[in-house]
Amino acid sequence: MKFFERVCEKLKEQTRKKMRYQRWIARASLIAGFCFGIFFTYTVFAEAIPDTIHIEMGETESFDFHVPVTGELQQEGMEVFGNQSPAVEKEKITLDLNHSFSLKSGEQGKYYMSCKLLGLFHIKDVSVEVIDKEQVVPCGAPVGIYVKTDGVMIVGTGAIVGNDGMNHEPAANLVKSGDYVKTINDEIVENKEGLITKINQCQGEPVILGILRDGEYIHLKVEPVETEENEYKLGIWVRDDLAGVGTLTFYDDEGNYGALGHPVSDIDTGLKVSLGEGILYEAEIAGITRGEKGSPGEISGVITYLDQYKLGTVEENSDVGIYGKLERTPEENVENTYYPIALKQNIQKGEATIISSVSGEQKAYTIDIQELDYNSENKGILFQVNDAELLNLTGGVIQGMSGSPIIQNGAVIGAVTHVFVQDSTKGYGIFIENMLEH
Repeated sequence: MKFFERVCEKLKEQTRKKMRYQRWIARASLIAGFCFGIFFTYTVFAEAIPDTIHIEMGETESFDFHVPVTGELQQEGMEVFGNQSPAVEKEKITLDLNHSFSLKSGEQGKYYMSCKLLGLFHIKDVSVEVIDKEQVVPCGAPVGIYVKTDGVMIVGTGAIVGNDGMNHEPAANLVKSGDYVKTINDEIVENKEGLITKINQCQGEPVILGILRDGEYIHLKVEPVETEENEYKLGIWVRDDLAGVGTLTFYDDEGNYGALGHPVSDIDTGLKVSLGEGILYEAEIAGITRGEKGSPGEISGVITYLDQYKLGTVEENSDVGIYGKLERTPEENVENTYYPIALKQNIQKGEATIISSVSGEQKAYTIDIQELDYNSENKGILFQVNDAELLNLTGGVIQGMSGSPIIQNGAVIGAVTHVFVQDSTKGYGIFIENMLEH
């Protein structure tokens, strides 16, 4: 009998432990779910509000974010309308971002708006920048891009066979892809030929490479390997120039231009190229590979590196495009008409056009804007090509069309930047204000 009672008591204790464990799991799940809900809500609201808001000087710009967030904006120099009588204190205006509002300023400058959830929890600070009205000429013409790297770019390392018949990797685990060789033994290196000459001059003695890596200048000691008589190597693959075809997006009345909407990157490393100098040339489309599922397609171009085909200089390679000065405009850009720019808050989902010379002449092709991401650097506009002529010609968006300007309601709103590998009918675009802000 006592044995039976002990068994029953043990079973009860196990049951109680199991129930306590289940309650603990339930509480932990509830807390985790609550924390996730807060984090998700925080993220959604933060993403719904742009990191930067541009307004044109003297113009009234309207916004409608529809999020239960308050924004505290400094008052001096800024006017606010239509926000259900925003609370105005001595130095700031409090806005309800769950309702529409309009901003206006007659002075250039930068303001800041602190955004809080329920007026208590800080979400983000938004930069409100008052800019001049701008007009640009949209292009869509193919251009040849030739750039020299700022230093000799290291693409990778590999084994080399020395005079002793053995494999050597003298630079392995020392240099990295994307490093730039700036000096050898404190002597400046300008190109691949100079690098080879200086290595051979060292006659096998260790050399000190001055390397630029992620903005930091470092020194590395490497011992060259003799591969043939009086010929020495470090076992590194290098590059000192790049060339390709892209699309000119716009230029202004002073000849300043922007193109691509994304940086020039090395084909092997995928890293943005540190630019030394560059030239923009006319380019002739030699062929088109249509985009298919799994293959983005591309434009094949011919670049003639002669002075009479030079369009201008390439002076900057940024995350949002390349920039420089035009000496003359491409022949394909027959319209030469200035368009106003539209800021991101004025872009609407629905019909728009892209301008491209992919057919050999400048044409406008219809697209449908499906989504807008105000905080994306160069993928803020998601669109789908629905123009039958362009779909028949290219299958949609293909490599080489990056930089094709996007027009809506008579204004330039952005440029094509990326294609969907699995669906060439879709693409991404950058907001024009991001390209102009570089």
